[in-house]
Amino acid sequence: MDAAKSQGVVKHILLAKFKDGIPQDQIDQLINGYAKLVHLIEPMKAFHWGKDVSIENMHQGFTHVFESTFESVEGIAEYISHPAHVEFANIFLPVLDKVLVVDYKPTPIQL
Repeated sequence: MDAAKSQGVVKHILLAKFKDGIPQDQIDQLINGYAKLVHLIEPMKAFHWGKDVSIENMHQGFTHVFESTFESVEGIAEYISHPAHVEFANIFLPVLDKVLVVDYKPTPIQL
């Protein structure tokens, strides 16, 4: 990817299903830990999360959505290798039954 294409806002979407038996208070603590990364990792500009509320039943078992906003593709690479993220991932990923990650650059439609 050339430098011009790698710059600009990039969204990092993580879909998750926690393992059965993980207590809600532990899930809440993990979500708070995820949210705190925005204050620890400079290229991470925003964090939002939510639970699936769709009536279409097409979630394929995923129950939670985590969206992080970055300044560039390189910012995501910096985030992934950052010690705070590595430490968090080592706690977060083992409690997930399913996980899917997609990074994309939002593209406005010109009408």
